[in-house]
Amino acid sequence: MSTSTRDRLATATAELMRRQGYSATTVKQITVAAHAPMGSLYHHFPEGKPQLAAQALRVSGAAYIQLLPLLMDPYDDLREAVPAAFAAAAEQIETSGWINMCPVGTVAGEIADSEPGLREVTAGIIGSWVEVGSDYFVRRGLSPVDARDLIFAILSALEGAFVLCRVLRSAEPLHAAGRAMATRVEAVVAASRG
Repeated sequence: MSTSTRDRLATATAELMRRQGYSATTVKQITVAAHAPMGSLYHHFPEGKPQLAAQALRVSGAAYIQLLPLLMDPYDDLREAVPAAFAAAAEQIETSGWINMCPVGTVAGEIADSEPGLREVTAGIIGSWVEVGSDYFVRRGLSPVDARDLIFAILSALEGAFVLCRVLRSAEPLHAAGRAMATRVEAVVAASRG
């Protein structure tokens, strides 16, 4: 099945932003990576790079939250599921050559104050992650308050660990974050049973 030019542009943009951020990603790089003529970018995204980046972030953000059940559903116990997800992320970032795992996190930190429109997009994506993640953990037996607190802690630990892994060229931060989250999950699960 052939991918549309619009989709190729969004995919290329997400991948480039994941690797190098928003500011360092040029429209020329995007069109080359998408195998698309320059004019097609402005045909599909008349507002240019900011509009394309917003679309790329929305699409990749929706895909990234789907990793939550994919990584955790194989485990009946959240005390095993959460550290296993961090271990999988550590393996992936190391084998990818220390590329940041998430374009949303990469761009959010970079443009929080310089690109208000994209800040709003990333805030909306992260807000949706919190809602989807909270619902997931409620289905896994946590109270709504504990579920929301846990997803915030997990997202914070993951995004922070991604940055440290990339800078240090070491998976150690993700492994440490996974151990810390295992302790947090243990406390939340014990409280929910008590």
